[in-house]
Parts: sequence; structure tokens; C-alpha cells
Amino acid sequence: MFDIGGGELLVIGIVALVVIGPKELPGLLRTAGNAMNKLRRMAAEFRGQFDEAMREAEIDQAKKAFTDINTAAQSATTSFNPIDSIRNEIKAVKDEMKGNAPVVSDIKIDLPPPAPPVDIKPEVTEKVAAEPKPQAKKAAPRNVAPKPVTKTASKAATKTKTSGTAA
Repeated sequence: MFDIGGGELLVIGIVALVVIGPKELPGLLRTAGNAMNKLRRMAAEFRGQFDEAMREAEIDQAKKAFTDINTAAQSATTSFNPIDSIRNEIKAVKDEMKGNAPVVSDIKIDLPPPAPPVDIKPEVTEKVAAEPKPQAKKAAPRNVAPKPVTKTASKAATKTKTSGTAA
């Protein structure tokens, strides 16, 4: 607030000591201190009242905003009725079918003409056409059980074994 340095305060103190005198200087300083305390208390009280008024104003604004939101929410819940909106939509479709309301197909939209069809033919090169395609080997099915050996197959196997050893 005031830009008074330490040296300046020392000069003021010496002048006050010379002018007022050493006998009355402590009483004067006490009175000046009490006056400063009163000013500080008054400033603090003013600041407190000002802050309280600001808080009340903010609270009033918050209350008003809350009531506005509350009334908007209540009006939205009373005006929003899904059953009525579905009923109105069904009625509109019913009226369209009867011919009372404009039909969407009656609306004309200017669209550009469609693009002509494009013929896409694959190009075959001699190298690709000349190469034979490799054939994939057929793999045995995985979940198939082996065939059981029947008696006729086992008899034929024993005949070939016996006839092969005799000759």
C-alpha cells in the first residue's frame, strides 16, 4: 500500500521523538496502534460481509439454476409419453396407407443417371496359362476308425503265405 522502507521509518521515528518528546511518544504510539487495529477489524468485517453477500448471491443463483433444471425435468417427464408417441406413429402410418397423408414415394428426387457398366475381363498371360496347376494330395480323414479285419480277408492272407512257402 505505502512504499515506505526501513530507513524512512527510522527518519520518521527520530523526527517524532524530537518533535513530540520522549515522555509522550509511548502514549502516541499506543494510540496509533489501537487506531490501526480498529481499521484492520473494520476492513476484516467489511470483507466478511462482502464475502457473505457474494456467497448468498451464488447460493441464490445455484437455487435458481436448480429450480430451472427441476422444472425442465418435470416438464420433460410429463411431455414424454412413449405410448402416445407410438400411438401417433401408428396413426400416421395408417393414414399413409389410407391416402390421407403424403406418401414418401410421391416425393421426387433428382438423381444423376447411373454410370454405364464396365466390362472387366481378366488378362491371361501365356506363362500362367501354360503352367499346370499342382494337384493337392488327398489326406486321409482324421477321425475315421481303421477297418476291422474280417475272417475272409484273414483266410486269403494265410493262403497266400502258405502257397508262397510251398512253391
